[in-house]
Amino acid sequence: MQNALRSSAVPEDFIRLHPLSPEDAQTTKFMREMSAGIKGKLRGIEARGPFDAIMEGVIPPDEVTFQAGTVGGIPGHWVRPKHFRTDEAILHLHGGWFHWGTSQAFRHLVGHIATQAQAQAFIPDYRLAPEHPFPAAVNDVEASYRGLEKAGIHRVAVTGDSAGGNLALVLSSLVATQAISIDVKLVATAVMSPVTDLTLSGASYDTRAEADPYFVVSQVTELARSYLASTEPNHPLASPLFNSQLANLTPLRVHVGDDEVLLDDSRRYVEQAVAAGVDAKLDIWMGMPHGFPGGVGKLNAATLALEAIGAFIDEKLSAARIPA
Repeated sequence: MQNALRSSAVPEDFIRLHPLSPEDAQTTKFMREMSAGIKGKLRGIEARGPFDAIMEGVIPPDEVTFQAGTVGGIPGHWVRPKHFRTDEAILHLHGGWFHWGTSQAFRHLVGHIATQAQAQAFIPDYRLAPEHPFPAAVNDVEASYRGLEKAGIHRVAVTGDSAGGNLALVLSSLVATQAISIDVKLVATAVMSPVTDLTLSGASYDTRAEADPYFVVSQVTELARSYLASTEPNHPLASPLFNSQLANLTPLRVHVGDDEVLLDDSRRYVEQAVAAGVDAKLDIWMGMPHGFPGGVGKLNAATLALEAIGAFIDEKLSAARIPA
């Protein structure tokens, strides 16, 4: 597989490397042993139950309430920490390779982000493939974002993980190009291990093939084709890496593990954003697998990554309250 060409004009100080602690090394070793039997096995709708069970296992945060709701006609869950402002919100787009995941299953993970950011969050249950292929999920995410205005929200940060990271970047680009123009200010985007390239051209599909404890190329190829249906994989609303209009993106932070096949999806996207003049930074967590933030309470890296995301969102929401 060919990797995207690296621009020599782009400085690499946008990348922050986080070393693997001895404690996390022991924990990830145990996690790898436990997950050895599922590598490459999560495929199709049959994986929805096991996937949701994994996400339900995220340790819940303290003093956070969860409530079913609907925003923009899309059902989902509100996640509210003890302290939040009613006119601000996080829109979190859950992961699951466009085929799995629910707002119910992701509520605990999002609760940690909401707590750190001191902001309420809404997780929409966007439609899933294969029943609803591209662009159904994109349309639902856009509807949820538009619906926040009617919910009295004026300032929004969008977050997402994996496939949800893809959708978060797509939404951010639609706002940046004014394809979505409403009286809601998108102040920040923070994503974890986003899927940015459905052509699967990232070199890390080869270089991290052994290190990644969950995914193999044949599995990912099947999932990508099912989501895309008849759409070309380099469509910019399906693969954000191929979006040529990044200049006006909101400030962006991306967190990814070094031991995942999606490493280059993050690295190449952030590099292109930086080259376009975007305030973008990439945090690479050494020794961490895909979805490591879900290990909050067990992995130091997970706690630190979620704290960093929450602090970034809090900072941007606070700054947006100050009149220009």
